[in-house]
Amino acid sequence: MSTTKTIQSALISVFSKEGLEPIVRQLNSQNVTIYSTGGTEDFIKNLGISVIPVEDVTSYPSILGGRVKTLHPKVFGGILNRQDNESDVQQMKEFDIPQIDLVIVDLYPFEKTVASGASEADIIEKIDIGGISLIRAAAKNFKDTVIVSSMEQYSLFLETITKQNGATTLEDRKLFATKAFHVSSHYDGAIFNYFNTDETIYKESIADGQVLRYGENPHQKGYFFGDFDAMFKKVHGKELSYNNLLDVDAAVNLIHEFKTDGPTFAILKHNNACGLASRPTIHEAYVAALACDPTSAFGGVLISNTKIDVATAQEINSLFCEVVIAPTYDDEALTILQEKKNRIILIQNELDLPQKQVRTCLNGLLIQERNNITDTKEDLKTVTNTAPTEQEIKDLIFASKICKNTKSNTIVFAKNGTLIASGTGQTSRVDALMQAVEKAKNFGFDLQGASMASDAFFPFPDCVALAKEAGITAVIQPGGSIKDELSINYCNENNLAMVFTGTRHFKH
Repeated sequence: MSTTKTIQSALISVFSKEGLEPIVRQLNSQNVTIYSTGGTEDFIKNLGISVIPVEDVTSYPSILGGRVKTLHPKVFGGILNRQDNESDVQQMKEFDIPQIDLVIVDLYPFEKTVASGASEADIIEKIDIGGISLIRAAAKNFKDTVIVSSMEQYSLFLETITKQNGATTLEDRKLFATKAFHVSSHYDGAIFNYFNTDETIYKESIADGQVLRYGENPHQKGYFFGDFDAMFKKVHGKELSYNNLLDVDAAVNLIHEFKTDGPTFAILKHNNACGLASRPTIHEAYVAALACDPTSAFGGVLISNTKIDVATAQEINSLFCEVVIAPTYDDEALTILQEKKNRIILIQNELDLPQKQVRTCLNGLLIQERNNITDTKEDLKTVTNTAPTEQEIKDLIFASKICKNTKSNTIVFAKNGTLIASGTGQTSRVDALMQAVEKAKNFGFDLQGASMASDAFFPFPDCVALAKEAGITAVIQPGGSIKDELSINYCNENNLAMVFTGTRHFKH
């Protein structure tokens, strides 16, 4: 038996009619019998095309306020019958069930209704029952039935039946069935997540994925699942790579800490800040950020918390960088930045960041809440005889924000709203501190009067001793070690100011 089948009958029941007209007209030109109900039936009639009401097949009207329209053996029998099964063929004749070769469905917009802030009653009414049942039935019987399960598939289906004169191959039908089960599983997942209050159960379905050039390394495949366009408008440059996306993620999270601050510019490399500064203008902030570590800035990701102007764009244009991100740009600034054809330029949209962080671990997943605590002046508890000055308090909070977004173990030095140096991803806090000291010296920074942040407590006074020797005058750390007094005593003996926040900021 040939696996290519010509569509002779179709059931169409959709929520959104957008894009449906060309399909209906094409089916009509191919003499396909069309069944429909409710608003879809009216839509087809208004096109001047003949349509058979489902009620004429079932002898039942749409009931319960439209909740029950297509749920009937004469409908599902027409979809689920196996055309090569003699018993099915006989029962189709016995019960006068019409054959249905094609089902087109567009489900009630459950996710959009939830996102709109609608009432629970309205949300419940947008849980599609008949549509989801039609999808599953037609997809299960893909050997004989075609299922178009979303308006996003209309163009592909129209192209298929136009090219093949109303016929579909088994491969076509299996492809549409696969898409249908994707639609139905995603839809059910969204409904479950709306109802679910058990945090030990995790279901996530992302409808659209993007194939990347490669993964972390060229020999690895890479994919991105998410709505990138909701977060950014890409105005120029090559496609983002796996590593670009990781750096962009780190940049967005870091600059979020400075969202309500004055003009602030950050430069990141391998997910860590190598330059960051706050200044009265974004041009001054960029120049100061670049001076932190111009070597690491090469090939980095740049991000601003405010509009990038012409002067800043001119400075950036002399640096090789992978990505530039800002909430907006002067028109001339964009023109300047676009001179490098591969440079990726992104406009960051106003959007809440995800409140759950997910990563693979062993044979499963680790999930945690987002770290939403940003240390503020009100959180600081001075634990030494010497209290930090107002400028030191500003620098301590500034350094703490960077520290929170830097790979542990980390130490961050800051002075006058500028990242001076950091030690990142070290196996000991002493190593991180020594790395930061060395880096500051290499780039000619004077650490005298600088402030230091640590992502976790000091179990011994060695870190504050090394910091004092380097010129640090104020320290911020969470505290909480059983040996806190050792570090406090050293600070008191050497006129260092130290504050505790009570919040650790590990980042692994």
